[in-house]
Amino acid sequence: MDTIEKTNLPYEDASYPAYLFHQGTNFASYEYLGAHEKKTDDGYRCVFRVWAPNAKSVSLMSDFTGWDNGQPMMRVTDSGVWETTVEASESFVGKYYKYAVTGQNGVTHLKSDPYAFHSETLSRTASIIADISGYTWHDEDWMKKRSATLCPKTRGFKPKVNHFYSAPLNIYEVHLGSWRTKDGKSTVGGENYLNYREIADRLSAYLMDMGYTHVELLPITEHPFDGSWGYQVTGYYAPTSRFGTPEDFRYFVEKMHSCGIGVILDWVPAHFPKDEHGLYEFDGQPLYEYQGWDRMENEVWGTRYFDVGRPEVQSFLISNALFWMREYHIDGLRIDAVAAMLYLDFDRKPGQWLPNSEGNNKNLEAIAFFKKLNTAVFGEFPDALMIAEESTSWPMITKPVYDGGLGFNFKWNMGWANDVFEYVKTDPVHRKYHHNKLTFPLMYAFSENYILPISHDEVVHCKGSLVNKCFGEYDDKFACMRTLIMYMMTLPGKKLMFMGTEFAQFREWDFENQLEWFMIDYPRHVEMQRFVRAINHLYLESSELWDIDDGWDGFEWIDPDMADLNIISYRRRDKKGKEMVVVLNFAPVERQNFEVEVPKMGRYEEILTTDRYEFGGKNRLNEDAVRSRLVTDEYGNKKNVINITLPALGGVILKKQQN
Repeated sequence: MDTIEKTNLPYEDASYPAYLFHQGTNFASYEYLGAHEKKTDDGYRCVFRVWAPNAKSVSLMSDFTGWDNGQPMMRVTDSGVWETTVEASESFVGKYYKYAVTGQNGVTHLKSDPYAFHSETLSRTASIIADISGYTWHDEDWMKKRSATLCPKTRGFKPKVNHFYSAPLNIYEVHLGSWRTKDGKSTVGGENYLNYREIADRLSAYLMDMGYTHVELLPITEHPFDGSWGYQVTGYYAPTSRFGTPEDFRYFVEKMHSCGIGVILDWVPAHFPKDEHGLYEFDGQPLYEYQGWDRMENEVWGTRYFDVGRPEVQSFLISNALFWMREYHIDGLRIDAVAAMLYLDFDRKPGQWLPNSEGNNKNLEAIAFFKKLNTAVFGEFPDALMIAEESTSWPMITKPVYDGGLGFNFKWNMGWANDVFEYVKTDPVHRKYHHNKLTFPLMYAFSENYILPISHDEVVHCKGSLVNKCFGEYDDKFACMRTLIMYMMTLPGKKLMFMGTEFAQFREWDFENQLEWFMIDYPRHVEMQRFVRAINHLYLESSELWDIDDGWDGFEWIDPDMADLNIISYRRRDKKGKEMVVVLNFAPVERQNFEVEVPKMGRYEEILTTDRYEFGGKNRLNEDAVRSRLVTDEYGNKKNVINITLPALGGVILKKQQN
């Protein structure tokens, strides 16, 4: 068994951790700041520390010091850490507290503890003292399996042997508040949430059945507003109380690991909301946020940007990333809004931003921060996933820091997503003019280590659900969507799908209500779910589809240029030379006796088609294995070909039979 040895007890000599904190190198700053209880001979002692360098005074307000005047705190470092100690005969765990921070202007604000491990939620904003030490984990098998995916010589960055780049990675993106709810009721008013344990038991079984390797959670750090979906965080060290306690969340992670499912958290180091009790102007003036008008605020989002050039903010954020991995065994982070941090002119008009010292729009402090963050994370957890949600062509996002990159090991391919969604929205009559949207993503497919996302971003704000994006009448929409999913699952790159997409929910995602699970009572929706389950499991079982995901050795076009027919074909192969042939038809026209070039002589069988009855298709199958024949093309080149039936708005995967 693996027992956490860190005690989270107050430092007897706090000068060294304080020094590191102010230097931006205390990557366990949550052990120094915040509230930490220690058992004494006479009872309990709790030490409270908070960073507020511009404050005129700070007091601890709590259940045990009073909420009117509280207990004054003492400034203990020149750079602004305040401290006080409280003793009692009984434990402080479960008690409520805040800091009364008085700025230089004499105005006092009640602030939650930035380092609190537990918090009230929604309209209640007090911090709650929690002891998260001494937990005994039982996920040794999972942690060994996770470590085995790592290439030890290259710390997981280069494609040599067993590591993430040569392993299946199929992620199910989930918003815990709306995947399922109590009795299917609305969560308006903060009611009817399932707790972490209930969700874990149901979700883990579903993920195993559907063939997913990881679950990615929209932010579960404490946030006051449901409508932010978790992206406006006020409690970075506290799993939200909407769904239970820190212990309940540990159960969630352990349950997932026991079922062979990794857990990825959506993490928000770019910005924070302007709620009075949060990080906003914490000591009466900008502190965690940038101080300059040109960088301080994102007016579109109504939030403040973290000043990632400030050492104490670096300690806060990098400690937080490591905190979730150390204390909750989280397997990776999806870093939100990376582009917003990298570009000084992000969401800004001319005149609203100032160039850097080099005269351009790059945020040099953010570049340095990401390198520092990823170096720290991979230094301690070389088998972690660090995934950038970055929407531009910024170079070397997933290259190691020592090679000049930012150091992430994966990046969402949002360009691919935008291209394919535009393509399937187009009337098939006109798709030939947009054929490059299918083929162009391969021009840059290996420039980064990509994840192909069908994410929550694509099913909100009137963008339409995936099935509704697809052009055509009812059945055509489903057929087109199945073909798009086959395209995604057979291309190089790891996979991500937002909840509800797998059964083709028509309505856009609504965070206040659970998914429309009743839809799987209708034929086309349960058939889509069957298809996604089938292709997910085929993906997991087929090394051809993931063994070489980062180079041309694993992918080869057969014919990318059939624009007039809306057809593409390609091969996927693994390191041992096993191959699959994929043919996709985005036209509503069936192709009989369609000729496809194959790599070797032999008999080829159809191992999956989008057109089976059980998937909602018309059962236009290639039931018998097809023997290849040798032909000479117009240029005198000899090639092996087979002739197949290619369904309208359908795709097939073929594989050579073993001799």
